[in-house]
Amino acid sequence: MSGAAEKDQAMQLSNSASGKDRVLIFDTTLRDGEQCPGATMTLEEKLEVAELLDEMGVDIIEAGFPIASNGDFESVAEIARRAKKAVIAGLARAVSADIARAGEAVRHAARPRIHTFVSTSPIHLAHQMRKSEDEVIEIIVQTVTQARNLVEDVEWSGMDATRTPIDYLCRCVEAAIKAGATTINLPDTVGYATPDEYRAMFRAVRERVPNADKAVYSVHCHNDLGLAVANSLAGIEGGARQVECTVNGIGERAGNAALEEVVMAIRTRADVFPYETGVDTTMLTRASKIVGTATNFPVQYNKAIVGRNAFAHESGIHQDGMIKHSQTYEIMTPESVGVSKTSLVMGKHSGRAAFRSKLEEMGYRLSDNQFEDAFVRFKDLADRKKHVYDEDIEALVDERIATAHDRIKLLSLSVIAGTRGPQRATMRLDIEGRATTEEAEGNGPVDATFNAIKAIVPHEAVLELYQVHAVTQGTDAQAEVSVRLSADGRSVTARGADPDTLVASAKAYLAALNKLLARSGSRMHAQHAAE
Repeated sequence: MSGAAEKDQAMQLSNSASGKDRVLIFDTTLRDGEQCPGATMTLEEKLEVAELLDEMGVDIIEAGFPIASNGDFESVAEIARRAKKAVIAGLARAVSADIARAGEAVRHAARPRIHTFVSTSPIHLAHQMRKSEDEVIEIIVQTVTQARNLVEDVEWSGMDATRTPIDYLCRCVEAAIKAGATTINLPDTVGYATPDEYRAMFRAVRERVPNADKAVYSVHCHNDLGLAVANSLAGIEGGARQVECTVNGIGERAGNAALEEVVMAIRTRADVFPYETGVDTTMLTRASKIVGTATNFPVQYNKAIVGRNAFAHESGIHQDGMIKHSQTYEIMTPESVGVSKTSLVMGKHSGRAAFRSKLEEMGYRLSDNQFEDAFVRFKDLADRKKHVYDEDIEALVDERIATAHDRIKLLSLSVIAGTRGPQRATMRLDIEGRATTEEAEGNGPVDATFNAIKAIVPHEAVLELYQVHAVTQGTDAQAEVSVRLSADGRSVTARGADPDTLVASAKAYLAALNKLLARSGSRMHAQHAAE
């Protein structure tokens, strides 16, 4: 390890003024999180998420997998250029071309990192790698050395470490450190481990590997058995000082350890976890909203820390306790994660100042143009609803942010429905500045609406999910619709909200279609001439 790398690492891991060990937060929302089916983000969305992560104090941002596509390479490179404080990491398989591409992508970062990985478990070596243990050791030495020649900060991961025999895992770790790895990640790739096993694995590696003290150890846990956060905390107890996690816990299969849960567990239970992170916890709710909007993955209501019901109390016993003393049923304050205690109901007489204050309370920071657009939409909604609740505003703003760069926009929709059929939809769309109208029939009003879209913008996308729920109570509640479309092996999810369920359905379908077409790079052509 060079003097500069040693100095940087010492600064990161030194005891703070509070006397607590520092745990580094490695966010992989933009890489592992985006691998979640349907969670693909645009470049603009990735830049927004990365900027927020940097601002809130995340130590390392894994910006993507540069070899995967030109789009991934460009987003990693642009995030590397813009990052102010965080280390920017690019993922690479243990392949020369991957490592070279990752090095090129992160080279403009003030603090670049290459994160390279290779399988180590017997089942992976036999069925995926088809390599012997000695051959994999050679690969580790070659690829980590290559990465270290490009950047000073190299992370090595042993994929499926928790199903790897400890003797062989120690050999791999020793070889990686000797070749120049500064961080060693031992992931629970398939969410198989239990906390006791994971803690013991880190202790064993750190005790048995001769050069173990030359690297920082990292946890990366998947949630297949619902143990990702528990395993991550156990890994810290075993000596790890870096946690790899994602906002809202998004990720492949059942997801990853949730950043907000790890950070707040450490902060809230300091008596058990005498560590600290550099994350500004008051930004957690805002981060959750931005990632949820960008990925179009709604956060479950009872999600820990950032769920809508995380600080809600309906039981009479709980309400009585809260009235007498908040700590009877709350172990942390809403303000500590960026949630306001009050829930001011907005209406058509609410002015700009009140609306701006409400947005700030909810964690939104909009530009002047975005604010004016949101205010106009809020006023329009207030004219259609008696009361506009926080959830209504959230749906309104989130939808607008998510569709800001869409090239297909809904201008109008008229639907004929009922028992006498056939159901018919007349739709007018703006396609890259050109207005086109089409009418279509369907097996129900939703089917007719979607058929009208297909008539204007022909495509082969398959509808995998159509889901509707009410944003708030009452017959005038906004409907929030989720739509998932798939085409050419890609899957995207999008949402739309409106007091009219059919309008919300059209918005959601168009938002998903816009994402698919943006990813394919196709230019859209209306089926009919502009009117």
